[in-house]
Amino acid sequence: MLAGLCATLIGVGLQRFAYSPLLPVMVAARWLSPGAAGALGGANFAGYLVGALAAGWTGRLCGVRRALRGAMVVAALCFLLCAHDGGLLWLLPWRTLAGVAGGTLMVLAGPAVQVSVPPAQRPRAGGVMFAGVGSGIAIGAAIVPLLLPWGVAATWLVLAATAAVLALLAWRHVPDVAAPADPGLPRLPPTAWRLILSYAVSAAAITPHMLFWPDYLARGLGYGADIGAFGWLGFGLAAMVGPMLFSSLAIRFGTITAYRASVAAQGVAALLPVLLHAVPVLVVSTLLAGSSAVGATTLVIPAGRELAGERAPAIWRLGTAAWGAAQTVTGFALAALLAATGSHVPLFALGAAAGLLAALLVPKKGGGAG
Repeated sequence: MLAGLCATLIGVGLQRFAYSPLLPVMVAARWLSPGAAGALGGANFAGYLVGALAAGWTGRLCGVRRALRGAMVVAALCFLLCAHDGGLLWLLPWRTLAGVAGGTLMVLAGPAVQVSVPPAQRPRAGGVMFAGVGSGIAIGAAIVPLLLPWGVAATWLVLAATAAVLALLAWRHVPDVAAPADPGLPRLPPTAWRLILSYAVSAAAITPHMLFWPDYLARGLGYGADIGAFGWLGFGLAAMVGPMLFSSLAIRFGTITAYRASVAAQGVAALLPVLLHAVPVLVVSTLLAGSSAVGATTLVIPAGRELAGERAPAIWRLGTAAWGAAQTVTGFALAALLAATGSHVPLFALGAAAGLLAALLVPKKGGGAG
């Protein structure tokens, strides 16, 4: 569980989300132009997709333990290399490679941890592991702004050191399990494909919060950048709690039911700011979005095991790739919609509709905690 937590914290929490508050400062410090900054973000998303799609092959080639350890080292080295102000041509390959490492960690760590613990502990193991994502968001929101007065390079170096310490902490605990054996498109039951589709649609439900929530609070509602950053911190803290919360629901009510509740909660979180702008409502939306964003991810592996048995790693691999692709497409589409309308409200309305659709797509089969 500790190794899994470190893997998601390095590969997604730090690699992706601690970068968010750093990017505008890189533009202000003239490391990058705004257009180059956007290209760098897109390259990172693309690398994540490549890593997720190739993770099974990587695990078979190197072994799961070596692949996980290697991906943690690569992520830490990419942080270190990004501390040099070499412009887009220098930063582009390292942010892309960091994305590949993140996709590899996300796909391989989950199944490896799940098969390494007793079946009754799998929902809880997922909760512990995916708390790393929320931890990275919280670290990015709380720590990165404190480091920025020391300069962009110093901030990258601290992130590199943090990733290295986490890799050392996890090193001897990384599970040594068999690599996934299904290199091609697996034969899965229809219920498993519905789960994958639901998970991909849920990416569209949560993307408005993950990409635009701080901007909506700061500019859309006029609360200013400080409140926007505070809202992002609240999202991250809720994401730390969400995996354990929804894992407990899975133990109590069944994995499929808990997963359906998590994607429905994403839709409700997106609907609230469409209906009301009162501060208590915005707080509830922040906490609900943060907890359900990672809570849904936590339950995909045990839900897949419940629906397809030992083919669950294939569900996780395909689901992770589909989620990443859906979020990338949704992010570009919502950005274009915001530019065209000048309002955040349509973005969250679409997110609410996607959350409802994701909940409706969840198959009814299943009742245990997996």
